[in-house]
Amino acid sequence: MSASGGDMVALVLAGEREGPSPLREAESVPSKAEIDIHGIAMLDRVLDALSASQVVGPCYIAGAHTITRERLAGSAKYGEIAHLPAREGPAATVLSCLEEIDRYPVLITTCDHPLLTPQMIDTFAETSLSSGADLTVGLAAKGVLEAAYPRASRTYYPIGGRKVSGCNLFLARSPAALQAVRFWRQAEADRKHPVRIARRFGLPSMLRVLRPGMSFEGVFRILSQRLDCTVGPVMMPFAEAAIDVDKPDDLSLVREIIRARG
Repeated sequence: MSASGGDMVALVLAGEREGPSPLREAESVPSKAEIDIHGIAMLDRVLDALSASQVVGPCYIAGAHTITRERLAGSAKYGEIAHLPAREGPAATVLSCLEEIDRYPVLITTCDHPLLTPQMIDTFAETSLSSGADLTVGLAAKGVLEAAYPRASRTYYPIGGRKVSGCNLFLARSPAALQAVRFWRQAEADRKHPVRIARRFGLPSMLRVLRPGMSFEGVFRILSQRLDCTVGPVMMPFAEAAIDVDKPDDLSLVREIIRARG
């Protein structure tokens, strides 16, 4: 990991939006992180993958439920774990945590990503660091996901002629990544007002992104220029990297996949 300029730490987002949750109610758990998948809590599966990867720690967990914090405090399995508070929304939480951690690089993922493996994490981290980008985003092509799991219900984003799905994997390589996270926080506040988001991004930049024939790489170049930091995509070859647990159907699919892994 010499390209990192330092030891990599991890940030796992474990907070949840307020209000009822079909997942929590169906599984009778206090938080999504505690959902049992074949005898192992969902958060623990993420921590297992991180522990076996090139991430050296410590691991920061943002927004964990009191029960989760107490359970982890009673176990020495994962080594050094630090708990940070969640803010209103994931972007605000990431920004607050990165400012609190104040060291780089930081690999960011979520507690509802139980299909993560050390190989996925290391592939993403190594590609991210070698790219030199201040912030990288893990993505999976629609074709990769549908070829492996045709019935998986995912959200796809059209970017530069490609349809991609997010993988809940990010890597902040330097403090410059905060520029992009601050913009993300502003856009998140306006998520129900697309016109406001477009206005924040800037009409000239938006028109360039939407121009016919704009390449996938070109979109990220424009994004980097607008945010004054380099933002790069990392295309993941693993279909499972794009499958997280947002709803009961996702959980059923994840349980099937893990059962098949043996």
